[in-house]
Amino acid sequence: MVTLQLHKLGATFGKRSILTDISAGPFQSGDVVAVIGPNAAGKSTLFKRIAGLTAGTGTVKHTIENITDRQTGTPQPGSICYMPQNLTANAVLSVYEAVLLARKQGASWRVNDGDIAIVDTTLAALGILELSERNIGALSGGQQQLIGIAQALVREPDILLMDEPTSALDLSRSLEVLEFVRDLAKQRGMIIFVAIHDLNHVLRYADKTMIIADGKLVASGNTHDVITDAMLADVYGVRARLEECRLGIRHVMVDGTLKSRIGFRG
Repeated sequence: MVTLQLHKLGATFGKRSILTDISAGPFQSGDVVAVIGPNAAGKSTLFKRIAGLTAGTGTVKHTIENITDRQTGTPQPGSICYMPQNLTANAVLSVYEAVLLARKQGASWRVNDGDIAIVDTTLAALGILELSERNIGALSGGQQQLIGIAQALVREPDILLMDEPTSALDLSRSLEVLEFVRDLAKQRGMIIFVAIHDLNHVLRYADKTMIIADGKLVASGNTHDVITDAMLADVYGVRARLEECRLGIRHVMVDGTLKSRIGFRG
């Protein structure tokens, strides 16, 4: 069983406050948690605070049971994995090499059959197994983003933080990836946080949602409880309404903007 709770998280950059008193949770095994909000709201900084990559105030409390390596039977500590927006793999590596290296990060460099199996399975599930021998630098932005997702998934973390994992993907690929991520959370008992801008994707795939604006938590809870007409007006400045389609899935229908954030000058 995996649980995670955030208590008064804060972070600063110089004298500027990026996050202030973010408290949310508890989240538990199987939860897909969307983190939404305007650009520069502090979503990436929040993920880095949870992953321990950025210092700050407050605490991240989690319970992660130790797991056992399938091949050796050796107990292994649970993990938190942060997937940034941009792929950082060496451009001269092949796709397979980059994903396999991510799998072995922080562990013995000896490759076993289990490592090969998880890499093959993950690449196949994401529909990119045919890219295995191509160099990272020769891929499109969308393909590179899929490689970044594969690098995160092969590490089999207990808590996964995905920062805009579908920003470079087309609609079909975005839906496939988010459905795969949701199913993975349920099957493996993971907690997966996803920073994402498409609210209709959030309504379709996220169990819970955190709303961040100006570095502060606006709301946190069940997705259908926190995404409301009033929130869309207050946080995003749009006149919108939620409608339900025949399948029982809610959608955001935007009627117009309430205030202008962008000005054009001749």
